[in-house]
Amino acid sequence: MTDANLLTDHPALYEARFPDPGHLAARWADHCLRSHTAGPRVLDLGCGTGRDAAWLHRAGHEVTGADLSDAMLAHARAHHPGPEYVRADLRGFDLGATAFDAVVCLDSALLYCHTNDDLDGLLASCRRALAPGGLLVAEMRNGAFFLGSTELLEAPATGSFTWQGTTYRHVTRLRVDRAAQLLCRRRVWTTDDGSPPVEQRSAWRLLFPQELRYALAAHGFTVLELHDGPGPRTEPAWRAGGPGPTGSADGDRLHVVARRT
Repeated sequence: MTDANLLTDHPALYEARFPDPGHLAARWADHCLRSHTAGPRVLDLGCGTGRDAAWLHRAGHEVTGADLSDAMLAHARAHHPGPEYVRADLRGFDLGATAFDAVVCLDSALLYCHTNDDLDGLLASCRRALAPGGLLVAEMRNGAFFLGSTELLEAPATGSFTWQGTTYRHVTRLRVDRAAQLLCRRRVWTTDDGSPPVEQRSAWRLLFPQELRYALAAHGFTVLELHDGPGPRTEPAWRAGGPGPTGSADGDRLHVVARRT
């Protein structure tokens, strides 16, 4: 069994596994930016394949996509042109002082900051990159969800999809490391083409709403929204003209909009 990140090492496969034909994530981010009158210059931090960055670019924003993965950046430049793409570590980056009017951080990218130092590095970098009054818009897993719910931890999850004639199957197990506040994932991929199984391990920091408020305030941000939905990955999902934020934090996703003061 090999140990690799099958999806992030193969961006086209990642997009096949996580299709977003309605561009919900980018449309939700665009809604937040326009609702809070952000300026045009947007940094998509942890941009991955560039799919969301390119949609935001087409929607009229001046977008820079940043990611640490060379494979993802190469895919983004080839398949989702328009934005500028740069290599950057979200735990600490410098792309120029007051270079952006908004930073967008989708799909739990912020939670790859596993330690307090990592989180401080990200928020300090965002503040440095943002013009005064600039926005930070983020969407992630909700640490508070795991205070009373074990539904995602009780049994392994299975799934499959077919891409270019090959069927990919996975068995995924989640566990919580409470001391480190990490949601740890072990996923084993198998295929029907005779390839050896691939084991993938990853983890996300579990942040609680008040903890996130405190960290943002410490770095000079004022929270404008913090809630569990609706958002691009909630059920029901966010839709244009639909209900506004619930104001609660019970669901498994957390959404935050904060302004640099």
